[in-house]
Amino acid sequence: MIGIVWLNKPLICIKNRVGGKMKILLVNKFHYNKGGAETYYFTLADALKRMGHEVLFFSMKHPNNNYCEQEKYFVTNREYNKKTSLIKKISAAKSLIYSKEAYKKISLLLDKEKPDLVILNNIHRQITTSIIDAIYERKIKIFWVVHDLIMLCPNYTMLDNSKKICESCSKGNYRYCLKKKCVKNSFIKSFFAMKEAEYIRKKQIYKKIDLFITPSNFYRDKLIEYGFNKNKILHIPNPLSFETKFEVNNDHDNYLLYFGRLSKEKGISTLIKAMKRIDYKLIILGTGPIEKELKNLVVKEGLNEKVSLLGFKQGEELKNYIRKSKAVILPSEWYENGPYSAMEAMALGKPLIVSNYGGLPELVENGKNGFIFKNINELVNSINKIINLDSNSYDLMCKESIKRAKENFDIENYVLNMTDKYIKGRLKN
Repeated sequence: MIGIVWLNKPLICIKNRVGGKMKILLVNKFHYNKGGAETYYFTLADALKRMGHEVLFFSMKHPNNNYCEQEKYFVTNREYNKKTSLIKKISAAKSLIYSKEAYKKISLLLDKEKPDLVILNNIHRQITTSIIDAIYERKIKIFWVVHDLIMLCPNYTMLDNSKKICESCSKGNYRYCLKKKCVKNSFIKSFFAMKEAEYIRKKQIYKKIDLFITPSNFYRDKLIEYGFNKNKILHIPNPLSFETKFEVNNDHDNYLLYFGRLSKEKGISTLIKAMKRIDYKLIILGTGPIEKELKNLVVKEGLNEKVSLLGFKQGEELKNYIRKSKAVILPSEWYENGPYSAMEAMALGKPLIVSNYGGLPELVENGKNGFIFKNINELVNSINKIINLDSNSYDLMCKESIKRAKENFDIENYVLNMTDKYIKGRLKN
């Protein structure tokens, strides 16, 4: 049976149950659909508006940006990955530590609009933490959604230059970042990333934040482990949009699916090697820095008839690949947070096979809506368990994925939880 659909929420403005309209400023360095942080940013904005709040934006200028009334306040587009002279790199990189432009522009926006709450997303480097000073000076509450681990690691991924997990900088000695050239294998970029982290620590900027929101318990625990105040951290899984349709898709076309960025830390090479021991097909969707390397690996392992790399897909085309897959695999070998790829697969009724890294195991209960693996042998066993399920067991697993998606990723509950924390914080003051 395919395509039984439940709409998440009616497409109308939902009554605000938290007592009054709020004006909320959302901040993110990109104002167009670029990745998971931007999916969250726009999903939250839409939900806040539907629930009666006024939403403002602060971001960086970019030709791909969505239309925004506040665009005149956006900071200048800064691209630190361009090939340029050393002198120009040093000159440009100084502003990634403290941007006077960002401080001035957000000050103008804050004074004009006087928001009740500012919600930060990804702001390092292109916008910088300079804006926190401007918000804090005006005694406006600041929430920060933790999409990565840049608060503990100057490279934000907790991966060193060889793409291996590294927590050396987490206690405040950021020189490891420079020593290992962790940021794009560049001495200059690693140097300024180190200096940014040292500046933030010296100025105690993170202590000015009223609440950190982490999509995974794993990220919450990491922040607490390295000294953040546990009373100022709230774990709420990222929400799915109001338009999300929860579907039973227990029919399939006999293939496994990976979709996402093609980079070393995603564990795709391990997945391809595992397929040598499995009599089944794998489809890989996406682009990234190791795309050519992965294609060569498929040829080297003699898997041309079994593994297909089909490039980047999006929208309904991507959803159809998900719907027709047997299961979605996330074989990451780094500290994933709460990826939308997993959430979207669950909403479409697909079991997950995930590695035991970061927040991924929080999405799966072994044998209920998928399997968790710790090494390549367990990955092979997990895949074989999925493909050998009888139809009734597979149907139950698909329905369990939908059930968990509904329970954990509800957008209305997410907003109410967030705004409730704001109200309680105001009452304490």
